[in-house]
Formats: sequence, structure tokens, C-alpha cells
Amino acid sequence: MAIVDQPAEIREGEELDNSAVEMFLKDSIPGLDGPFSIKQFPSGFSNLTYFIRVGDREMVLRRPPFGKKAKTAHDMSREYRILNALHSVFPYCPEPLAYTEDENLMGCSFYVMERIPGIIFRKDLPQQMAFSASQARTLCENMIDLHFRLHTLDYQAIGLGDFGKPEGYVKRQVEGWSRRYRDARTPDVPDFESVMEWLDENQPPDSKFPGIIHNDYKFDNLVLNPENPVEITGILDWEMATIGDPLMDLGCSMAYWINREDAEEAQMMRMMPTNAKGMMTRKELVDLYIKKSGRQIDNFDFYYCFGLFRLAVIAQQIYYRFYHGQTKDKRFEKLAFAVALLENGAKRVVEGGGF
Repeated sequence: MAIVDQPAEIREGEELDNSAVEMFLKDSIPGLDGPFSIKQFPSGFSNLTYFIRVGDREMVLRRPPFGKKAKTAHDMSREYRILNALHSVFPYCPEPLAYTEDENLMGCSFYVMERIPGIIFRKDLPQQMAFSASQARTLCENMIDLHFRLHTLDYQAIGLGDFGKPEGYVKRQVEGWSRRYRDARTPDVPDFESVMEWLDENQPPDSKFPGIIHNDYKFDNLVLNPENPVEITGILDWEMATIGDPLMDLGCSMAYWINREDAEEAQMMRMMPTNAKGMMTRKELVDLYIKKSGRQIDNFDFYYCFGLFRLAVIAQQIYYRFYHGQTKDKRFEKLAFAVALLENGAKRVVEGGGF
């Protein structure tokens, strides 16, 4: 039988006030009744995700991480708002149930959504799961199809016209993520200055086709149907979603994608089974997106390089909290090494290595 993603015991230092959470939920969501329990989903490196059961009802609570955070990161209200706007027209979003900015409950804002149970691919395919090369290719095709569908939703019609500013989006991203890296840099990681300079000098013009972008669209944010694992039934982690250039979104997705034939250094960073037999390559995925869109894309190297750089910044922001003792999560200890590997990958693109 295929493995459905399961929660675990809560990590030390990330416990919640169970009684306060239970009281808030039962006051906010009609019909909740029965025994209350909280566990934690152990994967993920950003917002903390908890599994809540009240009687037979299963829900998920999302809150920011503990410790230092970028000023514009971990905005629970934005994540809750986009789920509210999208759920009725794009049912792959979890249904949002409750949100609060009352920091008396746990020192931060947080929200609760309905759980979408299913398979979530982590580093490798589940051992108990038979998954053929044909299925792998079909899943890749479905993943790109769904990504393009998101990008082409009419965001104005669903009330998200002010959710982001597509004009100048690429410039703001390059400048903003460069600033974040410099702010979060620790003495044991590379400076990335040559990559940041290249990104600044090679920015493409504003997209003619702005749309809703997820900004973290990858296998371990996709929920798969246990009865038909090529079918995507949910998309999670909308914390970085906005209105912007869809190619920036695609480039960030490709930064996570490690081809089967990539060098050993790249394989060391693989977090999802993108190397499994039948999985499409980055080039095949981008070519499929181009075919679906009917648009010409001549400069995808920029978007891929930016994706690698942004991933390095995210890793470094998390590592910063570990370096300064703000989290005890041992998974973060090796992120400085990942930052260095990502700089190597970005430099290869800068030097003409492509995606």
C-alpha cells in the first residue's frame, strides 16, 4: 500500500499551548467536538506545520518558525488570504478554516486549514510503493500542466488584483533576495557577490503574462492520490505566493530539480525523487511548459540561476537561526554546505553552463 504522509511527535522547543489552541479552534470553527491532540509534520524548513485532530476531524495549523525571521517573510495573513481566494476556483488549495493575529495564544499569528491526506514525495520514492517509469513521466506532465493552469488563472476576477505588483517584479526580487542574503550571511558561507552582480546585469523585462505564482512549487508540496499517485489532489505551502512573472516561478521550481545524470555534487542536494526512472529532465519540463504556453522563452538561464540563488538565500536564512542557537533542529546544521553547493551551481550557469 502507498504511504500517506504522517505526523510525528513535536520537536523540542516547538511545542504549542494545547489548551489555548483547543479553545481557539472550538470557538472559531462550528461543530468541533471530541478529544483534542496535536502532532507535528517533521518535514519542511520554513513555517512550522502541525497536525490537529478534534474527534474525527483532521486539520493543519501553520505558524512562523521561532527565532529571527525576515521582516516580510512568514506572513500568515497573506497565506490565509490566497487560500480563501483560490479554494473555490482552484480546489487543489486546502480549505482555510480559521485565522488569528492574537499573539497572546502563541506569540504570533497563525491559521488553520483542512487537511488534504495523501502521498507526499520526500527524498526517495516510498519503498512499499510500485511506481513505474511511465507513471513518473505522467506525474511530471501533470505537474507542469497544473503549474501552467495556476499561472493563467484570472487573478483579477477572484479578488487578488492587489495581491502583488507585477510591474518591476524581477527587479524587486533580485534586489530583495540579494539584500536578504547579505543580511543573513554568516562567516562560514560564500559571499555570492559575483552571482548577484550577474543577476542584476541580466534582468529580463517585465512579463507580458503576469499571473499567480506559488514560489515554492515542487514535489514535496504536492499531495498525490494514494489510489492513483500520478493524480495531484493538493498543493501546499502558499506562504510565498504572489502576483508576478510565471517564469520566475518555473525557474525556482527547476532549482530544486536534480536530473538523474547530474554530477555527484548536485545529487548531494537532492531532496525529492526527481532522479527516479522515467522522471523528465529540467530541459524537458521547461520545453513542455513552453509548448503549453505557446510562448517563446530565450533566456531561461536567468530564471534558473535566480532560482538557485533564491534557494541559497532561503537555506542561509534558516541556517542563520541554527548558527545563532535560535533553533535546535539538527537538520539545519548542514545547510551551510548546501549554500556553498548552490553557489557553485549558480556560477556554472553564469559561466554558460545553462539549466
